[in-house]
Amino acid sequence: MNQEQLENLAKVRKLHPEAPDPAEIQGLIRSGSTRLRDAGLESLSLESRFDLAYNAAHALSLAALRQAGYRSDSRYLVFQCLQHTIDMPSAKWRVLDHAHRKRNLAEYEGVVDVDQALVQSLISVTEEIEALVKALTGNA
Repeated sequence: MNQEQLENLAKVRKLHPEAPDPAEIQGLIRSGSTRLRDAGLESLSLESRFDLAYNAAHALSLAALRQAGYRSDSRYLVFQCLQHTIDMPSAKWRVLDHAHRKRNLAEYEGVVDVDQALVQSLISVTEEIEALVKALTGNA
């Protein structure tokens, strides 16, 4: 974990220091894991699977940030901080960036443009986040 980078983000008020709350972190992990499992259900529409995987990624990423003692008002920054909380390589973080942009188009402009490859990539990266967050928090 790169605590110095997180502290720098707090200094410029991008992150807010807040003591970790084990119950909150457990709830985020439980929610993220359930959504991730449901995102794998082929019987659901592709859009539903995308939404579930995206929200799973956010919940698990937020759990990592909360474990580090910070909170953010920005979903984008929660994902961006994965490089500091669980040492996620930027190439994998870019999948989340792409998903975030697609989610915003759907949410704010009504443009739903997701495909099987994006959903599968999002699920795969989120599975990695889940494993790393569980190891980080002692829930492996």
